[in-house]
Amino acid sequence: MTSKGPGIFAQKRHAAGKALSSGWRVLRDKGPSQFQFWLIALFIGIAAGFAALLFRKGIIALQQLVYGTEDVWRIHSFAETLPWYWILCIPIIGGLVVGLILNRFTPDGRVRSVADVIEGAALHDGRVEGREGVASALASMITLGTGGSSGREGPVVHIAGVISSWVSDRIKADGVTGRDLLGCAVAAAVSASFNAPIAGALFALEVVLRHFAVHAFAPIVIASVAGTVINRLEFGDVTEFMLPTASALEFYVELPAFLILGLLCGVVATALMHAILFAEDWASYTQNRLRLPRWLRPAVAGALLGGLAIWFPHIIGVGYETTSAALTGQLLLHEAVVFTVLKVLAVAITIGGRMGGGVFSPSLMVGALTGLAFGLIATGLFPEVSGATTLYALAGMGAVAAAVLGAPISTTLIVFELTGDWQTGLAVMVAVSMSTALGSRLVRRSFFLTQLERRGVRLAAGPHAYLLSMYRVSRMMRAMDDPRAAPEAKCWELIEDGVYIDANATLEVAMPIFDRSSVPFIPVVTLKGDGAPPELLGALYHVDALKAYNRALAAISEEEHG
Repeated sequence: MTSKGPGIFAQKRHAAGKALSSGWRVLRDKGPSQFQFWLIALFIGIAAGFAALLFRKGIIALQQLVYGTEDVWRIHSFAETLPWYWILCIPIIGGLVVGLILNRFTPDGRVRSVADVIEGAALHDGRVEGREGVASALASMITLGTGGSSGREGPVVHIAGVISSWVSDRIKADGVTGRDLLGCAVAAAVSASFNAPIAGALFALEVVLRHFAVHAFAPIVIASVAGTVINRLEFGDVTEFMLPTASALEFYVELPAFLILGLLCGVVATALMHAILFAEDWASYTQNRLRLPRWLRPAVAGALLGGLAIWFPHIIGVGYETTSAALTGQLLLHEAVVFTVLKVLAVAITIGGRMGGGVFSPSLMVGALTGLAFGLIATGLFPEVSGATTLYALAGMGAVAAAVLGAPISTTLIVFELTGDWQTGLAVMVAVSMSTALGSRLVRRSFFLTQLERRGVRLAAGPHAYLLSMYRVSRMMRAMDDPRAAPEAKCWELIEDGVYIDANATLEVAMPIFDRSSVPFIPVVTLKGDGAPPELLGALYHVDALKAYNRALAAISEEEHG
């Protein structure tokens, strides 16, 4: 006679007991440290929120000082009343000050922005440059306060990264913790800057960390909420843009139009990105050709902006007044088209001239203008099945920004939180999806990743590509005095055949050599130059390189799915 096993209720009771015991053990062993980490995330969120608030208030104060207006939200309307020479001189003076600051405190005269934060998250254990970051924030504040045509999110994100890097260094945080803290700072800064807590958290995950790991979500949300609270204590619970009425989709008949709008916005976003990159290359070429000092480059860009602003003051600053006019349908078709072209030109001059600032706010303005122009045409052709033109402006605003940032999820939410209009989500999502799909194929996924790719930092292809660049050959080779060293005679034989690698190279260079030569090891040398023979230091074994690469991939996978 067989004995009966425990009943179903006994099994459930035993499983529940084991779960409670395991939960208590986790709480006892890891709870206090986790709670401490959340407190640090809260502290970073508060600090980053105040940094974003001070940055924004600094821009407002500077604009009020140099332009003499009390209402900076209508700065271009006020600028139309100023003497032409003052409109011309303000950005020149601002550019000169910016050039002197960057020349003194950065090694390359370049403003740090979101791309550098992404690089810090991927390659530098969540750390960014401190001194250069503070100088970039000051330079960007002066740029935006004196008529530069860019956005405030780039410098705000980087200065938040400086704060988290300082904390990470003090607590000796490892790479995973450092990246999580960086995400907390970025989320708080974006939330405080735009009063968008949901989008701020997702921006940090989608754009900076580029994963949605569960372990990072809670602290990032805590920091994002902290940043939003700081914004609302100062500015109240108001949206950045006020729409006249809620828009409505006419029985879904208009959805094909939003598909077309998304494709158009993808083209416009690509044109904006390529215009900035072309301006950067052309300005560098001209600077080298004319042998201009690098501190003068932003002042020259300021002169071009000032000359353009004399006739079209709409390009001054972030451009909230023009964006609001587009979202409320207060512009004519030819105005929307002309202002779109001029804004793209002004942003290219500002960023290509290394004056500072970000691309998110300009992409919102360009997108709203593009959407309005498309909407005016579409509703004019099919008035019987068309809704409001402002709905097209709203969808275009999200579509261009999403393609530029390469962040469809967080950008869609930012549009909703900036406008407070949650009823038109379907139209915005359709336009955003199409623009992102097209734009990501015309550049390296986003403007930021394209910037990094041009600097030789290959993050767009994913960890399998950029991890190879993190391992130097000199740290992984077997030296000649190692008991497992490669035979010296065989090493010299390979060197004579042209198969060798410099000690300062990375696995990104070594792996293609292994593929081409099919050898078990590559001699590692130091090149003397002047015709002198190379110095043999050791050999890099293929198996050692593969082991290191696999360990790095496993660590990344564990972090992203932890």
